Parts: sequence; C-alpha cells; structure tokens
Amino acid sequence: MSEPFTFDRFLALPRLSALKLSPDGNRLVAAVGRLGPEGKDIKTALWQVDLGGAAKPRRITRSAAGESVGCFLRDGSLLFTSARPDPDAKPDPDKKINALWCLPADGGEARLLLAPDGGVDAVAAARDADAIAFGAALHPAAKDLAEDAERAKARKEAGVGALLFESYPIRYWDDWLAPRTRRVFAATLDGATDPEARLEPRDLTGDAGPATLVESGIDLSPDGTTLYTRWVDYSRSPMITEELVAIDVATGERRFLTHGDAWYAAPAVSPNGRYLACLRGTYGSPDEASEVTLWLIDLTTGEGRDLTPELDLWPETIVWAHDSAALFCTADRDGGVAALRVDLADGKVTTLVSDGAISDLCPSPDGSTIYALRSTVSTPARIVRFDAHTADQSAVEIPNGIDDGGIAAGSLVERLTAAAADGTPIRSWLILPPEASAENPAPLAVFVHGGPLGSWAGWSWRWNANLLTERGYAVLMPDPAISLGYGQHMVQRGWGDWGGAPYTDVMAAVDAALARPDLDSTRTALMGGSFGGYMANWVAGQTDRFRAIVTHASLWDLRPFHGTTDSGVFWEREIGNPYTEPERYDRQSPASNVAAIRTPMLVIHGEQDFRVPVSEALKLWTDLHRHGVEARFLYFPDENHWVLKPQNSRVWYETVLAFLDEHVLGREWVRPALL
Repeated sequence: MSEPFTFDRFLALPRLSALKLSPDGNRLVAAVGRLGPEGKDIKTALWQVDLGGAAKPRRITRSAAGESVGCFLRDGSLLFTSARPDPDAKPDPDKKINALWCLPADGGEARLLLAPDGGVDAVAAARDADAIAFGAALHPAAKDLAEDAERAKARKEAGVGALLFESYPIRYWDDWLAPRTRRVFAATLDGATDPEARLEPRDLTGDAGPATLVESGIDLSPDGTTLYTRWVDYSRSPMITEELVAIDVATGERRFLTHGDAWYAAPAVSPNGRYLACLRGTYGSPDEASEVTLWLIDLTTGEGRDLTPELDLWPETIVWAHDSAALFCTADRDGGVAALRVDLADGKVTTLVSDGAISDLCPSPDGSTIYALRSTVSTPARIVRFDAHTADQSAVEIPNGIDDGGIAAGSLVERLTAAAADGTPIRSWLILPPEASAENPAPLAVFVHGGPLGSWAGWSWRWNANLLTERGYAVLMPDPAISLGYGQHMVQRGWGDWGGAPYTDVMAAVDAALARPDLDSTRTALMGGSFGGYMANWVAGQTDRFRAIVTHASLWDLRPFHGTTDSGVFWEREIGNPYTEPERYDRQSPASNVAAIRTPMLVIHGEQDFRVPVSEALKLWTDLHRHGVEARFLYFPDENHWVLKPQNSRVWYETVLAFLDEHVLGREWVRPALL
C-alpha cells in the first residue's frame, strides 16, 4: 500500500530547478529547494549530480540564506547569488543583500564577488572571455553602486519610505518600481583567482526608465565585448515597444537590432557570435490574437528571419547547440512542454521529447545529449537525458538520490477529449483517486488554468491536484480556447472573448467527464486562479450546476482592473481601449452577472498582488455580500499573486478542502485551526 500523499509529504518533496551543465560537460548542477528547519520557508541549495547516475549527489553550497544558480564561467567556476553574510564584514542583521558569489571549479570556499545594496538579480558569462554581465537595481540619480548605498542609508536614517513616480507603469507583479530602477552592468574577471580581487562593474544602462529592463534577459557575446538585452519603452502608451539592443561593453554605445514591428524577448547569442536568437511576437489586437515565433538575427548583416514559420506552437526558452548549427527550445504541446530541435541550415524542426513537461535544457558540448528537467501532473521535476537529434523519443531518468526515487502520488492520470460546440477537440487531464469506480463514483473538482495563455502541463507546486485526489476528489484540468499547445487556432478562438469559447469549452469538458460512470455528476465544484479565477467568477454568473466555486487572485470587474493592475495598457492589445470602447470591458466582466450568482463561493487573495490587485477581491466580496451569496474570504496580507510561504500554503489547502467538503460532500464546516 502506497504512503498517503499528505500535505506534509508534499512539503517534504525536494524542488529541483535551474539545471546547469559546465562548459566541459562534466558537471551537472541543480538548485534543490527543501522546507527550512523552522517550516516557514523553502531553502535552496546547489547540488552536483553525476551524469550517469552512478555516484551519489553532492551538496556544494550550504548557508542559512540559501543560494540560486547563476551560470558557469569558462574555467568551470560557478557563479551564484545568495543573501548569506560577507564573512569579512561586520555582521548587519538588518541588511540582507542578494550578492554575487563564485565557487571555484575544484571546490573549496565560495568567494564574494559583489554585493550591491540593491542586490543582484541575474548574471550571464561570456563563453570565451573572463567577462560577466548582471542586473542590479539603483536609485535613479545614483552614479554608481557606492552612491546608491549612500542614498539608501540616507533614506533609512531619515525614516523616509515615500516613492515618487514620473512615468508609467509604477508597479510590476509584487514590486514597486521605485525607489530603485533596474540597470545592467558588465565586469571583467581578470582577477577572479585572486581572493582579494574585487569587481569593478560598468553601468551600461544608466538612462533606463523604471520599467525598461524589468525581467529583461541578458546575454554576452562569446568575446564579452557586446551585451544583448531587451529594451521596453512605455513612453508612447498605450503602445509598448519591446526591442532588442546591443550595447558595446567598452563604450556603452547602444544599437537597436529591431525596429518596433513586433515585440522581442529572450535574446540568446550563438556560440560562434554570428547570430542572435530570440522570441518574436506580434502585438495583437482585439480582433487578431498575437502570434509567437522563433526569430534569428544575423549580427553581421542585421537581417532577421522567422526560423519556425510552419511551427504551430509558441516557442519559449531558447538554448544554442555548441556548434551553432542548431538551437533547442521548449513549447507547450498537447498538455505537456515539448523539447524541440531547430536546424539553422534548413529550418527543420524536430520534436525530441513531448511526454511530460520539459525545462532547463542543457546541451552537451559534443552535441550528442540534452540534459533537462522533466515533470508530469503527478510527479515533480526529475533530471533526465535524451538524444539531441532523434525524433519522438522518451527521456531517460537519471537516478540522483536527491528526490529519494519515489513517486509523489498514487493517483491515476488519464487524458480526455471532448468536442466543443464548433467541433474543436478540447483536451483535459483527469486525475482520479484509486478508489473511484462505477460503484463508488468520485466527486469532481474542476481546475481552470491561469494565463490566460497557458495550459495544464507538468507538476504544480501551487495548484496540486494530487492533494485533492488523496481526499477522494477527482480533478479535471481542461485546456479550453486560448490555451497554448494546440495551435494558433485555439488561441484565436478565445482571444478577447474570455466569456465565450473558453467558458463553453470548459463546460464541454465537464459534460464529457461527467458522462463517465466513475464520476458523480451531482457532486461537483469549480476552482481557478488568476485567469482561472476570472473563469470561476464568470461560471458563477452563468450556471448553478456546481455546488461550490473557489476563486483565487481573480478578475471581477475589468474596467477598474485596467486602472489598478500593474500594466493595464498591456491588456488593451486584447480587450481594446477602455476609454473609447468601455462596452468591451463591461461585456466581459463577471461583475455584470452578479445578480445571477447562487453558488457558494470562496474568495482568496493576497495583499501584495499587483497583477490582479486586491481591490478586485474586495469588490467581489462586497458584491456577493450585497446580493446575499453565501461566501467566505481568505485573505493573505503577506502573499502576492501566488501563496509562497509553506504554512500559508497549508492554510490555503485546509480552507479550500474544508469549503469543498462542506458544500460538495455535505460535511460540517471545519475552520482551520490557525484561522
């Protein structure tokens, strides 16, 4: 009999991420997150894994603060970031800086390279030179890192927390874009082997606006002389341009590689330095959905071309083959995330692996093998390898000893297909408790994914269906219109019409599932977060077929949402101009149907969520109360769009399950002990 998949067991599972392969192809390193000793957070350490799976894994970093993988230097040294204290400085318990550290290739103590007061948020290294680039945030008027630290000190001593904004936007996810602004720096590592050496970084983007470089990827030319990054301009709002720029590291001279015809992101320079690969997406309009492709820029001629014109999927991450003859990318594909190979010579696209959700592609230097992480809806990420050329293969798991070799949950997983009203196939994952049968049909919880551009693919640390199946619920995870992985037609069907095909597709998937004898059509609930929360709210105003609805971080009234979300102008690409076409927003707002809601609802929201501000939940809660709808409101003052703290997550699941048990199973409401 398998061990019950309890929340404690869920928390105890190691969380593998950020897989990296050393330049010589001999060292594979991953970040491994585990529950901290006090049970209040997830602590991450770096582990080295044997490529063949024969030797035991070795933990190579250890600190109370934890570490995040950066990248390998050409000599095999490993750069990482950590808020661990500087061993050579006087301890300051009030100051925790996410600093840049270097771990020598042959082991030993890690050395502090740089600790800017605003922290380091990303790092890239040149392939053939002792050069790096990194991101850090500084006060706008600060000329360098030292002056930035002085400005922060002055604000703290004066007790000033006020922020002044002069441009749009002013927030991003859960951060205010002040008092510091993200910049990108370059530095040489000529003295990297000298324990006393300190980096002298050069600011390459001092004129960047508050949102110009937020989440912009960075890469360096192989010789370290040119930096490539994304440059975002909001000055012509609602037009947002997202260009790629090349910056001369020596002079700071900036040259635009693209010209405003589309948005560009994720620049990756080829090992031979000739090409820059990136993602290119059309802007879209309320009538025509965006399209994303893999784009190649010849850095010699400046010409760009679509590398994947026939690929009816949206590529995501990009990694080059070491010989620059091909690149590898991932893309959502039919409920998974596939690994693809794209050959430059003829544009041939080969699907290498499509079973499960593949991430963190690491090609070997000899061009033969790809190392990666792979998860499924019932198993968290594991380290795998597969051939770099062969089509439609199965990834081979590398035993590593970190994840204890066990299967996470004992639930049963099936792939279902329903037919939409227009005949489009609607694909879903169905996760069943082992005891479900025609004699003992299981109650059904329907999960609607967020995005809205996305799909149910791989393991989720946030919405984990296996915790519900352990409780006896079956979980249906449909991919309706606007989901990725099913071609551009599927995106177009739901674009700008969230209450249309996405809603009817979800209902079609539910109808098909409930035709099964092992599911109980009289005991159902629907749940969703973000866009899934929007859909939960929309469903509540359209039908009372569900016994309970859980809505997390959800959109309720789209017109005020436009003005309070972190970047409302972004949504105008899909929904339109709210000042000249308010009817588009009103027509799509679940709030317009509040008088029809009869289903009990659990509203959940975090105060620090700037993407879907808590004002949406407050208005939803008020509207439900005024219309006599039975409801509860679970509020997290210290969480953002996601619930990240382990014990907050425990409370989340306890509350959700108690709410479902009450309304779906008819049990007595049990208030979580910590609430």
